[in-house]
Amino acid sequence: MKQYETLLIEKKDGIGTLTINRPKSLNALNSQVLQELHDAFIAIDQDKDIHVLIVTGSGEKAFVAGADIKEMKEKHALAGREFSNFGNKVFSLLDNLSQPTIAAVNGFALGGGCELALACDIRIGSENAKFGQPEVGLGIIPGFGGTQRLSRLVGPAKAKELIYTGKVIKSEEAETIGLLNAVVPIEELLDEANKMATMILKQAPLAVKASKEAINRGLEMDLSHALALEAEMFGILFSTEDQKEGMTAFTEKRKATFKNK
Repeated sequence: MKQYETLLIEKKDGIGTLTINRPKSLNALNSQVLQELHDAFIAIDQDKDIHVLIVTGSGEKAFVAGADIKEMKEKHALAGREFSNFGNKVFSLLDNLSQPTIAAVNGFALGGGCELALACDIRIGSENAKFGQPEVGLGIIPGFGGTQRLSRLVGPAKAKELIYTGKVIKSEEAETIGLLNAVVPIEELLDEANKMATMILKQAPLAVKASKEAINRGLEMDLSHALALEAEMFGILFSTEDQKEGMTAFTEKRKATFKNK
């Protein structure tokens, strides 16, 4: 995999870790970071050595403190729309990765940082993590998916409260409203993310992939069509070697050995 100036990517035992590495800028998202994330997500989606991806930030102060305000402030309306469209394209690549994704949120996840976490499948936060969509205080709205993914995750009323007020919430409240799956001490954050990734790796890979697709696509459908999608994907998995192995191993009371086939 290519080297990036603002990202660090490591691979070990089927788990990839992508670290946004601009600690002096609190890992803020500028055009270079977004372009490198765009390229990295495309590469990761095709990487057969990465079966689960962990996304985190460098240092202990910030996951991603937001988009780079200095870069944004002089944009006109057309440039602002293009910036939002590109950010949404990048985060949609993350949202739609074939691999399960875990955000390990270490510190501030504000604005674009909160939106980056929202584009992951699962979010684990450190005790010092803080979340918010403070864009209205800058005269804009969340532009990288915040108005849409946050409302789908925590419900429209809570999303409107957070977006309209621009308030920042601590990790405990984020867990209470369903924004975080778990809260752990910061020194345990990556270990906890790796533990969850390892649990996922033990399951049938094609079934995990199908589960992600069924959930993500189903959320955009009415219930009857979503249930039809679930039944279709459920049936397709009966044509896989891993289904045969999983059920045979269960009946034989042994551990399954999955081959991603």
